[in-house]
Amino acid sequence: MNLKFVVNDYVLIWNLLFQASITESIHKLKQKIWINYKEEYNKVFKDNSLMLKDPKNFIPNDDTIYNIVLESKDYEKIKKQTERFRIKLLQNWDENKKIAVQELKDILRFDIRLYHILVVSDQLNIMDTSLVKGSRVNTLVWGKKIEDNNPTSNIINLVYQVVMKELKEYQREYQDIVKAIVELAILNEFATRITGITHYLTGDSTLKYLKRQIYPYWLMYLGVEKDKMMEYMMRDKIGFDISNYTYERQLKKLDLYAFIDFCIRNQKHIVKIDELEII
Repeated sequence: MNLKFVVNDYVLIWNLLFQASITESIHKLKQKIWINYKEEYNKVFKDNSLMLKDPKNFIPNDDTIYNIVLESKDYEKIKKQTERFRIKLLQNWDENKKIAVQELKDILRFDIRLYHILVVSDQLNIMDTSLVKGSRVNTLVWGKKIEDNNPTSNIINLVYQVVMKELKEYQREYQDIVKAIVELAILNEFATRITGITHYLTGDSTLKYLKRQIYPYWLMYLGVEKDKMMEYMMRDKIGFDISNYTYERQLKKLDLYAFIDFCIRNQKHIVKIDELEII
């Protein structure tokens, strides 16, 4: 996985204009622009999908609104703050990159192309993982605050959103299974490896039952031998009767896409097992 952290003026301005106001002065600036340039303001709203196709080369049809914001002192302050946030994100990623990339390669078993992380002010506290048809680059808008007491949580969340975007259109009719497996891969196993503490009971509460059903096969996918499964059950606080499962040795040779396909093909058998419990 390769991530490039970028501050793009157009992306930042668009989000300042159309997300919740982060300061009183920005709120007043937006009101002033709206009063004087209603038509132009409305047209700018449609620019988002266009700029996300190729942010570096985006040129608006009408730059009136953008220029007004660019020339304001309030924007200058926010731009500097966003640049500092970008550097903090980059440092956070660089500190964890080596182990993160190594563990992701072992868990996912497929490559993720370069992603441009379009950094906006963390005061917005937003992210945008929308799929844009015809995109020339992989983009993800990021303005989520970093937890100072738990900076790795930001890396885990960022990686999760990137992987979810990669699989957003995969097996679309089985999105619950796809999301459950991505959670197992990133929010649970990847997070456990990065932090050294089990994260297997975290994630979307509506997917817990499904994830528990997949869990025995997930261990097989990870290459955990049958005689070692009890250690993982104790670690992750998820129990099941090993004797009820045929060990599917071929699973450890699959990538995540193929494992998803396996679970979809065998979902009637996998989900009907109801002996799992929290230890």
